[in-house]
Amino acid sequence: MNLHLLTVGIITNPASGKDIRRLVSQSRVISNQEKINIVRRILAGLEASGVERILLMPDYSNLSIAAASEHGGNMQIESLDMPVFNNDQDTTRAAEKMASSGVSAIVALGGDGTSRAASKKIGPVPLMPVSTGTNNVFPYLIEGTLAGLATGFVVTGTADLEICAPQHKSLNITTDSGQSDVALVDVAISRERFVGARAIWNIDSISELFLSIAEPASIGLSAIGGMIRPVSRTDDVGLHISLSRSKTGNFVTAPVTPGGLSPVFYSDYTLMKPGEEYQVLDKPCIIALDGERTIPLQPGQNAKIEMSLDGPRVIDPYISLRLAAEAGYFCEKG
Repeated sequence: MNLHLLTVGIITNPASGKDIRRLVSQSRVISNQEKINIVRRILAGLEASGVERILLMPDYSNLSIAAASEHGGNMQIESLDMPVFNNDQDTTRAAEKMASSGVSAIVALGGDGTSRAASKKIGPVPLMPVSTGTNNVFPYLIEGTLAGLATGFVVTGTADLEICAPQHKSLNITTDSGQSDVALVDVAISRERFVGARAIWNIDSISELFLSIAEPASIGLSAIGGMIRPVSRTDDVGLHISLSRSKTGNFVTAPVTPGGLSPVFYSDYTLMKPGEEYQVLDKPCIIALDGERTIPLQPGQNAKIEMSLDGPRVIDPYISLRLAAEAGYFCEKG
């Protein structure tokens, strides 16, 4: 294994975009074949920008391996030697192995949950999240060739890392039993009692929202905050919203699901500052992280939520491509 080659890891989640929200909304569906095509385009962009070596996460559908077999370039392409269990731990383990092996960046194809799983163990390695999931806020909806180019420009130094891949915010959750976890976009406190199908879609069950991103041009829980008080990726604050069960008083109309505009009633909202702790009061409940029910909390158990500015480095492909263009990367004088 040549550690001196400029190396990028690629993680492709075969399960992204296939949760229950597809059945209760008009969410888009990205087939496995299209994911293979996206990876092929990413590989083309990475090679064109100077990347020399690729590490792939194996998956039960062989998406990345199928894409690599059709790539006719000169990059050295390898697959990680790791077991596959067909869950989000595959992504976390792969990202950790890639980071420890010396990759300069990781491209992750999936939704908010995939980005969250990939970010847990990568340390300072920048992440290029590409949207192939449902109701995505965190990953970029960008063409694969451009995502590959943008990542390659950061890896090769054509685009400045500090400018193109700033640290993102995160929402850190800790329980009194010692359990800890993280969300990148939203934490929802749901009155439901069981994890079930994981994906959360019933707004009536939610009592509180904690958001690191609340942009009007988004879909899902983040859109609720975006329509009340916008908070961008780069703002040093988050948003806490207390939702109302009474169906009276303040409400906001938000695209909670694709094709579905719903009135959402709320009693109050406040800006979250870094380091401030919020206690979960509505128990029993399920704490949903980035749209997926994750942590059940029983009466007598306690949990706190805190926003941090020390989240993962995230590549902004639009800034990376612009800086490369301004540096004249694409032009040659005759």
